[in-house]
Amino acid sequence: MTPSLRQLRDDPYRLLAELDRRLRAMREEAAGGRGQIWQGLAFRQGERWMVTPKDDVREVIPPPRFTRVPNSKPWLAGVANVRGSLLTLVDLGLLSGGDGSASGRTARVLVLNSDQMQAGFLVDEVAGYRQFTAVEQAPAEVSPGDAMAPYVLGGFSREGRAWQVLSLHKLAQSETLRRAGW
Repeated sequence: MTPSLRQLRDDPYRLLAELDRRLRAMREEAAGGRGQIWQGLAFRQGERWMVTPKDDVREVIPPPRFTRVPNSKPWLAGVANVRGSLLTLVDLGLLSGGDGSASGRTARVLVLNSDQMQAGFLVDEVAGYRQFTAVEQAPAEVSPGDAMAPYVLGGFSREGRAWQVLSLHKLAQSETLRRAGW
């Protein structure tokens, strides 16, 4: 017999475990019992909402102070010392051909989860993790000539909003990023 949450209120550990169990069961039910839930980190760049696979991002940090790199492309914001490691900062807004990323309170850096490349991507806003089911999968809406098109893996649609899935790993390994200098 499953205990009620009220019965578990005096045992916080068991209460959390039961809540976790129930949440997992609801997720599987929402995905048609197949457990096909895709999870990614949601962010906004300009008017565009995107998600990146959760394994692409090591951490999210506020934009650090950085130093510009002479003779580099405008989208290479610079380099920063983050906890003793040199982090290359790429302005995703400029790289995608739009305006630069905002420098306000909501701006964040998505730090790439990679041991080979220390890179961070400046974005306008991070909206946390989002979970999508197979039913919400939709073709990615990519405009012709979109600089991000080669790095878009697919898309989702929820409540009238299109979400493009952007691979930061694919972007980091691109020829574009390798040629950051003039």
